[in-house]
Amino acid sequence: MALHRLRSITIGVPSPDAVCPFYREFGLDERAPGRFATADGGEQLRIETAPRRALLALAIGVDDADDLGGAAAALRRLGVAVESDARRLAAVEPVSGVRVELVVEPRVAQKAAPRALANAPGDTVRIDARAPAVFPAVSKPRRLQHVVIASTDAAASKRFFVDGVGFRVSDEVAAMGASFLRCSTDHHNLLVQPGPVGFLHHTAWEMDDLDAVGRAGAAMVAADASRHVWGIGRHGFGSNVFWYLRDPAGNYAEYSSDLDVIADDETWRVAASTSMHPLAAWAPPVPPAFLAPPDIVELARGSA
Repeated sequence: MALHRLRSITIGVPSPDAVCPFYREFGLDERAPGRFATADGGEQLRIETAPRRALLALAIGVDDADDLGGAAAALRRLGVAVESDARRLAAVEPVSGVRVELVVEPRVAQKAAPRALANAPGDTVRIDARAPAVFPAVSKPRRLQHVVIASTDAAASKRFFVDGVGFRVSDEVAAMGASFLRCSTDHHNLLVQPGPVGFLHHTAWEMDDLDAVGRAGAAMVAADASRHVWGIGRHGFGSNVFWYLRDPAGNYAEYSSDLDVIADDETWRVAASTSMHPLAAWAPPVPPAFLAPPDIVELARGSA
């Protein structure tokens, strides 16, 4: 795949000063005002001033200039205007207004996280020792994993990302009109779903394991219980463990681990219909606010 990673995102909010402390506490490293880095991915989040909360921009890593040329030609066939040079391409997704940028850059090689020594029936690998997870530890997001947006024309937005930019389809939930798309070996780096207005539903940040998700989520909720949205649980599509929190602007931020990896496009089969639950294999009941954020009516009025 010419595309190799979700490089970074830019989120717009009415008051960045109110939102930035949330992401510092979430575990991101603020290297400059409103500019945040993960442990492995470098600078991956920018927070800027905007009239309403929204995903303003999304950047993707590609291997070389030929990949930019292929994407430019595909986007122009869709009637999308493109700005490009030898190392960068930019285009605006017409429905959502998100600026998408492709950047030539080296692939990131992550260091493996230490494997938890977990006892199981008939397989006791941790003997005469307590689980490391019971001791206090700092859990930091390793990298930006995926973004979920709503679009007033999800089919057109999907066409832009798949037929234009070069994303692959991993799975689809026909009942919800949602498409899981990838620009790396992650099961999904972008999910496009229908909505009455275009908005950012959530961002997801990779953690080492389930314990890291639980430890970080519990700490955030202990500091402010109103942050909790949904979790802890395990999704069906993507298989990842999750815990969702709400930032002060109303965006959801997900701690995530153990996402499916798709290394062989020929082996993987898109699940257009499946016996898996579309939201979770196990979790607390899904709250209405997860399906329809409380400010969605306000967002719709603001975009009118």
